[in-house]
Amino acid sequence: MSTAAAGFAALALVVSACSTGGTGTRDEGPAHADGVAGAAASPSAPAAAARRVNAVRLVQEDPLVSGAVKQGLRPCVGDKYPVDVSYGELTGGPVDDVVINVLTCGDTVGVGSYVYRREGGRYENVFRVEEPPVYAEIDRGDLLVTKQVYDEGDPVTDPSGEDVITYGWATDRFVARHHWHNDYGTTAGGEEPAPAPESD
Repeated sequence: MSTAAAGFAALALVVSACSTGGTGTRDEGPAHADGVAGAAASPSAPAAAARRVNAVRLVQEDPLVSGAVKQGLRPCVGDKYPVDVSYGELTGGPVDDVVINVLTCGDTVGVGSYVYRREGGRYENVFRVEEPPVYAEIDRGDLLVTKQVYDEGDPVTDPSGEDVITYGWATDRFVARHHWHNDYGTTAGGEEPAPAPESD
């Protein structure tokens, strides 16, 4: 292989690696050209990575979490608790915030979603939703909360749609910024479309 061809192959490999989408708890977005070229203005320092927390203890010791959620927070198998934990920058603090979703064991329905911010050496509850089914996640620095919607007769595993709300941090609390609703299609749920009428 010639030197020019080898250089081109290496450049193509670097470009393709940079364009791969992220799948972690935070999606930082594409790199900007000025960051690659070394712009004069340096970006603000990101929050330090949070130390891994004991999510179960944090929820159980939180006076803002309802008794019903605490009572239902039990191991599903062995010592495995039904909690999802994400770390990321939501409130602009010096340490990454912690998002905890408490689920049910059988059908993994979200019964409570919480955001904890590190303040004064301890984690403080700065957001909570306890209206199941609910699930919260980090989306490019915003808090994305999804609530599934059921029509009468819908099984737990097959909701009719979802409400999605995006929250942003404003000084000392989260404020709703965007809201939308998605209706799920019926054909994906197993219902067959009506057959076309036969021609004479």
